Amino acid sequence: MTKIILTAASYVVIVFPLALGWHLGLFKEKYQSFGYFVGEPNVLVGFAAIVIQGLVLAIIYPMFHSGSAGFARAFQYAGLIGLFFWTSHVLALVAKQNVPNAGRFIAMETGYLVAQFSLFALALGLIYRGVE
Repeated sequence: MTKIILTAASYVVIVFPLALGWHLGLFKEKYQSFGYFVGEPNVLVGFAAIVIQGLVLAIIYPMFHSGSAGFARAFQYAGLIGLFFWTSHVLALVAKQNVPNAGRFIAMETGYLVAQFSLFALALGLIYRGVE
């Protein structure tokens, strides 16, 4: 149970500041030009979504068996989950609405998700090192 709580907390600590800094800091104007925001973002709801994601991902990880161990397993899991997020977050948005400069949006969100899930994989590898 400790590892699940630690995993969920690490996800929140990694993703929340990264999401704020990326979407509402460094690239806010770019995301506004994509039509990513309609009005002001609700940071509290975004935080709640990240907490729920962290809990779900933390609960599922011990059930993930890839035939690998350690950091290899962590990166395989994060890569698979990241790909799922990419299709449901990035491609789905482009499919549902007309995103100006969709290629640039896809590239930027792909970079963001690669950073997010690479950092998460590192945290998983550290939390679960020696446990397989």
